[in-house]
Amino acid sequence: MKKAVAAKKSSAKEADGASASKLIDGRIRELGDWRGETLARIRGLIKQADPDVVEEWKWRGVPVWEHDGIICTGETYKEVVKLTFAKGAALADPAGLFNSSLDGNVRRAIDLREGETINEKALKALIRAAVELNGSKKKPAKKRSA
Repeated sequence: MKKAVAAKKSSAKEADGASASKLIDGRIRELGDWRGETLARIRGLIKQADPDVVEEWKWRGVPVWEHDGIICTGETYKEVVKLTFAKGAALADPAGLFNSSLDGNVRRAIDLREGETINEKALKALIRAAVELNGSKKKPAKKRSA
């Protein structure tokens, strides 16, 4: 039992900081098909839209992009690569990229299937809007009393 706990702790440590990026690199290589290519392309667009984005590795192997909070996750399934925007319901989507998880009050998702293309300009705008929304929700610093 102690060994399992130690393994979990080291896995969590490995997922911190730059090593999360390495784990995402590994996932892309491991997929080795259209899903890996799609995830890599989406990852590049996210980084172009927000050069200060932080990559994380959460929930037993889900790539997560953050900036003042979660922007989106990049889950891979047999039939789709799913980009779930944590606060997608609060984002304007004039290009109609959101095509999944439309009934919820908070999240929205984009399901990409093999052979589909994505409107890169619209996706970058959505990423920037998510970053702006996260930044607007930051709590102001507390004032010190004299």
